[in-house]
Amino acid sequence: MPNNDAPLTLLDEAAIRAADLRHSPYDFAFVEHAIAPQFKEEVLRDAPPIPDRGSYALPSLRYGPRFGAAIQDLLSPRFRRVVEDKFDTDLSACPPAIVMMGNTTGHYNEGHAHPDSKHKIITVLLGFSREWPYERGRLRVLRSSDREDFEFEFAPEFGRMLMFRVCDHSWHGFLPQKGQRMSLQLCFVDSEWYVRKEYFRHSISAFVKSVPLLRKVIEWAPR
Repeated sequence: MPNNDAPLTLLDEAAIRAADLRHSPYDFAFVEHAIAPQFKEEVLRDAPPIPDRGSYALPSLRYGPRFGAAIQDLLSPRFRRVVEDKFDTDLSACPPAIVMMGNTTGHYNEGHAHPDSKHKIITVLLGFSREWPYERGRLRVLRSSDREDFEFEFAPEFGRMLMFRVCDHSWHGFLPQKGQRMSLQLCFVDSEWYVRKEYFRHSISAFVKSVPLLRKVIEWAPR
């Protein structure tokens, strides 16, 4: 029987709990080192290879045990309680869904501003990029649907975490930038139906991106 009170293995619970919850332009919190830098090399060695742009559902990814330990932490009841406490929200009926991005192409339609689906309750972003030396491509907490109208920027570097409450104005996005952009998104959502729907949608997308001609069509398709 799993121990629901087992301590987190890689995530730094104290650092996550200590992060300030900001309320403008919507509720969000940033953690500089949600995973300590000392674990960087061993975790990245076990990270999933993601050859193409876009997001891939967790069930479609293959990864090693140290990266798996981070996933186990994120899916644990203990981490859910940390998020519940941070946002003063009951997530007991909100299953988690995880997708991961590996690369961006720099094309104009990447990083478009959006507030997230109404089915999402809390979104947690965790960086796994070895580095992100670019000015563009940083996720922006936006005040509006204009990607230049931002309150905060989040570079998707290893161990950095951004959490926010999804609402009708939780706008976020980034300016296009080509690069290896490893970033994981965990969402607590309103139903298992939505989890299945998202995983199916991303599995179809992953298949399409494996076909060169179809991948080109996706890259240049307007949002």
